[in-house]
Amino acid sequence: MALDGYSDQTMSRKAMKAELLDAETELRLAYAWRDERDEQALHRLITAYMRLAISMASKFRRYGAPMNDLIQEASLGLMKAADKFDPDRGVRFSTYAVWWIKASIQDYVMRNWSMVRTGSTSSQKSLFFNMRRVQARLEREAAAEGKTLAGHELRRMIAEEVGVPLHDVEMMEGRLSGSDYSLNATQSAEDEGREWIEALEDDSMQADERVENSHDTETLRHWLLSALSNLNERERFIVRERKLREEPRTLESLGDELGLSKERVRQLEAAAFGKMRKSLENQSREVLNFLA
Repeated sequence: MALDGYSDQTMSRKAMKAELLDAETELRLAYAWRDERDEQALHRLITAYMRLAISMASKFRRYGAPMNDLIQEASLGLMKAADKFDPDRGVRFSTYAVWWIKASIQDYVMRNWSMVRTGSTSSQKSLFFNMRRVQARLEREAAAEGKTLAGHELRRMIAEEVGVPLHDVEMMEGRLSGSDYSLNATQSAEDEGREWIEALEDDSMQADERVENSHDTETLRHWLLSALSNLNERERFIVRERKLREEPRTLESLGDELGLSKERVRQLEAAAFGKMRKSLENQSREVLNFLA
């Protein structure tokens, strides 16, 4: 049921005028949709319970989302409920639909609360929608006893009450206490157009670092080629196949190709690495002596 072009007041008026279904009619419509995919039956079922969807959507207005968007999400939940409802279970459709409507609205609220993802697990969702209520109750109870709860103690009690880890409470408190700001917003009136994005550190590699890295890479490449040149052809072949391929070959496959045992290939590989290590150490020592 598309709601584009309708105000929330218009949708509320239309929903209040919809028919009220008795249990027998509701059951008949549910069977007609499930067994025959009768779209007219589905439309009657959804239209009759739009007042339920709108009523539930109104309970989430305090999270700052437009009412029309909340109704849209509630109607999507209602349609999902109608599609998955099994009339053979002996449960009224409204009882079943409540859970789908609530889940759809909650997912929408959490997706749009912040550009930074607020949470996706069931415990995080429970914390998001219950934290303020639980906090207010705990503070009232403490005040009635003449106590004042410290921040850490309050967060610990909330975690125990909701049944979530303490770090989840600390994370959610930070998310709920702040708002998203544009990086293009000015820092203050005195800065005359200076935007927050201008204060961010550039993480990209600087010119001197690029030159230094390029020089180091070329030096290492020269050293490696020089070390490889000290190996015989068979040793170079083994090193290349074992270390310089995207998918290194096994000792066994090299042994089959060279007509050697797996253990012999391993010995040749170790000897080749030993020669290369000695060559690299000599070259690095020459550089250190030159710089000394």
